[in-house]
Order: sequence, then structure tokens, then C-alpha cells
Amino acid sequence: MNYDVKDINLAPEGKKLIDWAEKQMPVLRLIRERFKKEKPLKGVKLGACLHVTSETANLVITLKAGGAEVFLSASNPLSTNDFVAASLVKDYQIPTFAIKGEDTKSYYKHLNSVLDYQPNFTMDDGADLVSLLHGKRKKQISSVVCSNEETTTGVIRLRAMEKARALKIPVIAVNDNLTKHLFDNRYGTGQSTIDGILRATNILLAGKNFIICGYGWCGRGLAMRARGMGAKVIICEIDPVKALEAHMDGYSVMELETAIKTADIAVTTTGDKHVIDKKHFLKAKDGIILANSGHFDIEINLAVLKKMAKKITKVRPMVEEYEIKIQNPKSKIQIKKIYILAEGRLVNLSAADGHPASVMDMSFAGQALAAEWGWENKEKLEKKVYSLPLKIDQQIARLKLRSEAITIDSLTIEQKRYLGSWKEGT
Repeated sequence: MNYDVKDINLAPEGKKLIDWAEKQMPVLRLIRERFKKEKPLKGVKLGACLHVTSETANLVITLKAGGAEVFLSASNPLSTNDFVAASLVKDYQIPTFAIKGEDTKSYYKHLNSVLDYQPNFTMDDGADLVSLLHGKRKKQISSVVCSNEETTTGVIRLRAMEKARALKIPVIAVNDNLTKHLFDNRYGTGQSTIDGILRATNILLAGKNFIICGYGWCGRGLAMRARGMGAKVIICEIDPVKALEAHMDGYSVMELETAIKTADIAVTTTGDKHVIDKKHFLKAKDGIILANSGHFDIEINLAVLKKMAKKITKVRPMVEEYEIKIQNPKSKIQIKKIYILAEGRLVNLSAADGHPASVMDMSFAGQALAAEWGWENKEKLEKKVYSLPLKIDQQIARLKLRSEAITIDSLTIEQKRYLGSWKEGT
């Protein structure tokens, strides 16, 4: 079996981490039990590009239990847990290609290693496998029947491909699942981003001016948690409806160029490019901490910041200090320090452990069931982006409620009849 991990001898500790996460993932466990009996993924050769964490390990183990051959690479160079990667190889015989801190060359080598297995189904977190299939590996794209996409950034890329008629395979946008973006993005990102910032810096959030760029589900979750820690939260948005929602939720709303002058911390959660740019660096408060919670390391324009910097110093394991000189209108030179967390990559996975397992339980339940649905319907699917049927989302929610020993009401026959009729009025 081919693999590329940091040290296969790390497997025993990785197995403990996988087992610990599994205890917090009852929905995926129930799906795995069914998959073992039914083998709905028999015949699937599944190439996956995901964050190699203990939670992801439980997903790929479930997919294998369902009959799939699984091959895994990392979707982010800083999010890999080397212990988990080793255990997947040694204890579960899953070819894994991931090393924490790998450079760009190794990252793409690992993606190609997965595609070398000639998968007929792919699973992405950021659409890198699909992009490679549409670029340098396009000869094998005809053998891929379907793909799953986990994250907002990837879905944005894929919908752009669909709009341009460049998408050559069907893709299931698992990120669109209500049980994914309502919970993973809000509760998971909110908590884990704060966790990453605190582990990287050990600062006190209470009383700090805390900018959040983007008020989607990730931004909402982060705002809720930052306010809970005593921070004074400022939302920067380009969508008037979301900006109004943030205002009605009790947050300050203003343009980023204005907000950054007094901000102690600014976090990007948009999925877009160069959200924090040169004009913002110039106006930023001395000592500002910048972090990114979007998928790719493009939301903060680090290329420009590096050109501006006179000196770059690593001051903590996940903190780099950029010292820049600014000449103000009165011809005085000001020395300003800007701190970047986790090289501008996903701070919650790079500087912390990512989302809690109980949140990823629902997201990865969606991945598993989407793979089953995609494989079952492979002959019917067109070359476009699909959302998973609502009934599958509801199935995940019911399993989660069941695992929490929560019961809910059901509609009576009379109530169903009323909701489906237009004849009854007041």
C-alpha cells in the first residue's frame, strides 16, 4: 500500500484520537452500522481531499465500511494531524497522503497520488481534486461519476464552473445541507475559530474591538462566540441584507477601512480574495491581530503585506509579526506591527483542533449519505451542482435527535390535510 505520512510509528496515539472522536459522533456511528450490513458503496473507488483530522478519520472509516475503497489526501497543509494520518494507514489500511506543514509541491504531489488510484468518485473540501481533474488530469475525468463538496469556498468555485459550462461531472454540494451549514458553520466555526485565536495568542478577548468580515453562517457563529467572551464585535459586510441583520442582532456595522483603525483583532470569514488588503494594512491599528477562518489563505493579502514589511519575525508557533514603515501626511515615519495567525490559513484547524466532533458528526453524516445517494443515482445525474434532498437532511437531524434522546411531535392526519389544502380558511 502506498502512503506518505510523517511517521508511521505515531499510529498508536492516532488510534486513541480517532476512538475519542468516535464517541462524540453517534450519527455517523449509526450510519456505519447500516453501511456494514448493506454495503451501499460496493464498487466505489473514492478519492478524498479533506482535512486529515480524527473526525475525518471516522468518515473515511465509515465509507470503507460501506464497501468503498478510500484514498485520502489533505485539503490544507496545516490542518493534518500526523498521529491520525499514521493510524489510518497502519490500523485501517487506508492509503493516506498528508503531512502537517507540507509545502505546495508536496501538497499537489499528494493530490496526484490520490488520483493515481483512478477513483470513480471524489470527495473534496475546497474543490482542489475536481480542479485538478479539470486541468492537468482531464484525461481521467470521464471515469468519475460524481463528487461531493464539503465547504462554502468549494461550492462557490463549482457553481462558477457550472455557470461557465466548464463542469464535466455531477457534484453534490454537501455544504448546502441544513444540518451542515446551520450547525457546522455556525456552532463549529464559531467555537473553533475562537479556540484557534486563543491557542495561538493567549490574549484576553474581553473588551477588545473584534472585526468579523462576512456575516454568513460562519460569521454569525463567530460573532456570537466573540460577544460571549466579552469582545466588542464589529461586522463588515457587502450584502445589505446581511449587514442589516447584523445591525438588528445588536452588532456595530461599518466599512472595514473605518473599523480597522481601532480594531484589536480582525477575522475573515468570506471565501473571497484580498478582503483585507493594502489600504487596510495602512490604516490598521498598531498591533492588530489578523486571522482567517475561510478555506483558502487568500482572504488576507499576504503577498502585499510581505512586500510592505521591513522585518518578519515568528514570535509564537502560530504568530508572525510583520513590521512595516508608514509615512503619514506630515512626513513622519511610523513603525507599525501587524500580527498574522497561522500564515493566514484556516486558524481553527491550523492553530487548534477544528470543529468539535459532535458538530462534524452531522457534516460527515451528510458526506456519507451524499456518497450513497450519488452512487445510487449516478446514471441519472447531470453535469451540475446538486443539493442533497431535504428528506436526507431530515434523516440526519432525526438521527441526531435520537442520539440525544430527544423526541418531537408529529402532525396529525387532520393537520397534514389542512396544510395541503387551500379550501379551509379562517
